[in-house]
Amino acid sequence: MRRPWLTSLIPLYSAGLMTKSALLDAGVLKQRRLQRPVISIGSLSAGGAGKTPVVLMLARLLTERGFVVGILSRGYGRITKDVLPVELANDGLDAARFGDEPTEMAQAGLRVFVGSDRFAAGTLAESTSLQTIHLLDDGFQHRKLARDLDIVLLTRADIEDHLLPGGNLREPLSALKRAKIVVVREEEDLAGLAAASGAAVWVVRRRLRLPPDRPTRPLAFCGIARPESFFAMLREAGCPVVGREALPDHHIYDEDDLTRLVNLARASHANGFITTAKDAVKLDLARLAKVGPVAVARLEVELLDAETALEPVLRLLRTTS
Repeated sequence: MRRPWLTSLIPLYSAGLMTKSALLDAGVLKQRRLQRPVISIGSLSAGGAGKTPVVLMLARLLTERGFVVGILSRGYGRITKDVLPVELANDGLDAARFGDEPTEMAQAGLRVFVGSDRFAAGTLAESTSLQTIHLLDDGFQHRKLARDLDIVLLTRADIEDHLLPGGNLREPLSALKRAKIVVVREEEDLAGLAAASGAAVWVVRRRLRLPPDRPTRPLAFCGIARPESFFAMLREAGCPVVGREALPDHHIYDEDDLTRLVNLARASHANGFITTAKDAVKLDLARLAKVGPVAVARLEVELLDAETALEPVLRLLRTTS
């Protein structure tokens, strides 16, 4: 997303970014290190790169190989401030307590700890669980916490974007030199550009999993950073929709939102809804059921040539765990 009216402020942001990076590289700004290995999964952009499915994929692959994995997350958008383990009450308020993405990951069966201070979250994790590896969600810019490995997602949109505040990039492409692994999408053909950074390259195949009993004429809606990507994937997956509604990223749904969605669905002659897993954890499904069922489309990623791709990670973990 570009904001041309703010382009003149990019040099100021860039100068601050370079100063902070230099202070971290020189050790003036100190990092803190947890006892267990830390693998960061992050991106150059402020949202929309698809980090959560990659975190879920890596957690599954490591768990299958005998590691005990926990997630450290900021818990963006939550109403609580404390460092907390994500303990689901399934009362409709979990996303408000912990954030939508931590709730989504916890629903997938992962141990998740939230806190703006990720060192404190990791310390809590180490004191209350047996996990052997921390996955630092959205951690590329959170350099206060030392990490053993940086995995960074790169998308076509990043290449075409500008730095904040004129665009959506937190850091320029040159920041990829800090990454040990760069993740690219199979369909975007960016492996050559990613390899030029000196990092290893992971190629992932994305697939939108649709429930077989989804409505035949759904209204599609979402509150994510790149809604057009979700709508395009629905179309490519053979899921026609009668209407679309895009809300801001991490949107918290209130009664007015639900009323508007119901009215839009009725005006479009929809017989239900389809949305993302990130949105579903924040919804009053009974309210929307006045129109019809709410189908949840889940974005899944597959690491191509996984055994070879994972070997550097496994080698690191064997020496640090």
